[in-house]
Amino acid sequence: MPQDLPGFYYDAEKNRYFPNKPRIPGSSSFSNASPSQNNPLSSSLQATKLCPKTRVPASKLLHLRELNGNAFSYDRGRHSFVEEFHKLHASKPVVWRYGATDENLLRNIRYSALEQTQIDVQTLEGQMETEVLLVGSMDGSLSLLKVGSERHFDYGITHIPDRVWPSTKGDAESDETPPYVSRPAAAPLHMPSRISSIRLCEKQSFSTNNYDSKFQCSLITTLGSETYGGFVYILNLLEPVDFTSRLDRRLHAVATFNHTIWTADYSFNTAQAAIGTDIGVALVNVERGATKWVCRSKSDVLAVQFDQTGNIVLCGLRNGAIVTVDVRENQERMFSRLTKLKIPYSSSGRSSQKRWFEIKGLISPSHTIHMPSSISSLVSLQSYDQYFLASSMDGSMKLYDHRLTKRGAVQSYGGHVNSHTRIQLGVDQSERFVMSGGEDCYLRLWSIKSGKMLFGEKFSDSVLTNICWRRAQSTLGKEGEIRQNHNCRAWLASEEGLFHMHWS
Repeated sequence: MPQDLPGFYYDAEKNRYFPNKPRIPGSSSFSNASPSQNNPLSSSLQATKLCPKTRVPASKLLHLRELNGNAFSYDRGRHSFVEEFHKLHASKPVVWRYGATDENLLRNIRYSALEQTQIDVQTLEGQMETEVLLVGSMDGSLSLLKVGSERHFDYGITHIPDRVWPSTKGDAESDETPPYVSRPAAAPLHMPSRISSIRLCEKQSFSTNNYDSKFQCSLITTLGSETYGGFVYILNLLEPVDFTSRLDRRLHAVATFNHTIWTADYSFNTAQAAIGTDIGVALVNVERGATKWVCRSKSDVLAVQFDQTGNIVLCGLRNGAIVTVDVRENQERMFSRLTKLKIPYSSSGRSSQKRWFEIKGLISPSHTIHMPSSISSLVSLQSYDQYFLASSMDGSMKLYDHRLTKRGAVQSYGGHVNSHTRIQLGVDQSERFVMSGGEDCYLRLWSIKSGKMLFGEKFSDSVLTNICWRRAQSTLGKEGEIRQNHNCRAWLASEEGLFHMHWS
């Protein structure tokens, strides 16, 4: 039996010690949420009550800072002024809806994928950097929407936002004007089937000194249909975009599958895409188009996520398992190794049994996690590289540590409502907050560290399945110092339409 060394943990698979990194400050070491109900929808009203009604008022917060500095005691706990300040503003967002009266335009786009970024656009005034939304729909159409402060748009139609939260103007904490969204007159690009995922081929710069917010291409996958499988495309946006031209000249297929493609993720370090299908996970080299399988499973892979190095892929399966796949070693000899994993299975509320499922690949059984239902979403944290968030289709939502998977979740988030829908988790760039829609059509926002729900309200008549936070922009401070402005803005999409949320 290996000895316990202070500051290190032992990995049985690699037969060596690794240094312990500190936990996320403020997170608990055990799950503190109540068990999910059999019918999550019936508990939606109770879920919203989990949102704390009493927070540190702004006047009290400033008073405590004047007396105690940046750290103070309040309500039998020790708090940081900066963190409490961000929580206070996050609990009072303003939400705007687009296309509420445009029956044949934005509202009829049944959103299935959404991403936001900055690209170079060719205009009448010349080339300029512009914020855009890449939008994929259930009918397979791909659109590029312009975002800006100008109401007039020379190349299409501008959609005027309507505020949907808070319902009364006097309750809004911010009177900032929301951006306008313009749709070019050029017809959207139609894919063979529903667009299942859109990923930006860019380097994540949450905690690095890379402040370049532009990207050169986008990874786009289609679900597939009864007659043919899914496709993997690359949308080239390196050259300036002209809104009067179609996108099909910039799009090319890099891989095809005879299987359903549920999801995908991209690694900048390896220039590879992980493709989650109904039979496992494949790696696609986006530059050469070469494809190799790294995981084979009889359970559909509904969520995939690279770690920061691009050497490890987290795979969320329909049977509730989250497996860790090492994609570095020789793949040919890998499939001679068949891993059998045992997952908890409850046939009734009283008895609990365990059943086996088989999976091929370089799987680490000691790092395998089992959630009560199908995995809905996975998000790896960048500032704490060993941590990742996971949600399942029974309303469970948890934070895990790769090093301590046998001890269960590091943090749990109560109030999430889901029973069968693939709902995306959204994490802001400062990694303070996680946000998700629910099957009760509520939007909820939690503090990642404390697990407390900060916001939970309903302003949509359909499930908010897609979330993307606006990326941070660089500003030049004093003495040429580069600073990053982490805008608290997010784009939300449902079958009802497009929403924009922000707080000051």
